[in-house]
Amino acid sequence: MNLENIVSPTLILDKKKCLNNIRLMAEKAKKHNLIFRPHFKTHQSRIIGRWFKKFGVDKITVSSLQMAEYFSNDDWKDITVAFPVNIREIETINSLAEETQLNLTLENVESVEFLSKELKFEVGFFIKIDTGYGRTGVSFDIFLLIDKILKSSSTCNKLVFKGFLSHSGHAYNAKDTTEIIDIHKDAIHKLTLLKQQYIDKYPELIMSIGDTPTCSLADDFSEINEIRPGNFIFYDLMQNKLGSCNFNQIATVLACPVVAKHKDRKEIIIHGGGIHFSKDFLRIEDKKVFGKLVLLNKKGWEETEQDFYLTKLSQEHGTLQVTSDLFNEINIGGLIGIIPVHACLTANLMKDYLSTDDEIIDHFSGK
Repeated sequence: MNLENIVSPTLILDKKKCLNNIRLMAEKAKKHNLIFRPHFKTHQSRIIGRWFKKFGVDKITVSSLQMAEYFSNDDWKDITVAFPVNIREIETINSLAEETQLNLTLENVESVEFLSKELKFEVGFFIKIDTGYGRTGVSFDIFLLIDKILKSSSTCNKLVFKGFLSHSGHAYNAKDTTEIIDIHKDAIHKLTLLKQQYIDKYPELIMSIGDTPTCSLADDFSEINEIRPGNFIFYDLMQNKLGSCNFNQIATVLACPVVAKHKDRKEIIIHGGGIHFSKDFLRIEDKKVFGKLVLLNKKGWEETEQDFYLTKLSQEHGTLQVTSDLFNEINIGGLIGIIPVHACLTANLMKDYLSTDDEIIDHFSGK
């Protein structure tokens, strides 16, 4: 990797680590007889998407219809949009459904009624279930609403019920791996009750879960048919601190030019701010942390002997406080690497990647 060509914040990607992360998750899915439908909102790249096909993946998850179009144009033909359907996008829904096995996510009768009138082609749908995250979705035990959705959809031959879909996003707030497993067990318990309620009427019912912490750590997937993790392909500082991965599995780093040094404060100022990292943060030693310092080399990056963190962000600036020895080693005009807190948001902001093999890798640029 030619670091001399990097003149501005650049997201570096280690392909070998990505492929290994995909392999491990694909093997876990196979071991537990699960459909592996990875979420592509993390990498958002046709080139990276093709890497999954080497492991037998032929079904994917995305977070928008525009992203579904992007991947459909690269020959992905079985796509779930794991975001509550936006009925204002009916033209795009119909266009995609004509060429693709499109699965939508529903959680209210109003959307079902609209789609029943406006769909031109068959689509599958999952009912979004809230198992504790509290963001959106139907609570697992509100059978009355679920029954209304299913009854309303049954009058439309273009709406095909696929199953129930959930996301344990609250696992990202867990204090340790034990709590992550407890969250997973709780979700499995709730989804099992739901499955028992509907399996007789819908014998091909799919129970789909999707978050990286639980999919990385759990080994009990009883009553689950499908997993949809996304972040696992890159991992990041948040996942490392949660215990979802080891540091060597993290596959992206943001290379940032050093633009200033302040000796009195032992602070390094980098070109790398909120518009590059986002402002997602962790709390480490009572400080807000936006990333972790690593040292770049031609093969990738390596950890420093002592941990140093990106602790201040503005739009373009980033600030790190370091020891005197490291302060003297880092020069203005040099490059340092920052492991992002949240790789999904950093990748979305940066829009493309430079691989450790010096390859430019594209990224979806739509809404």
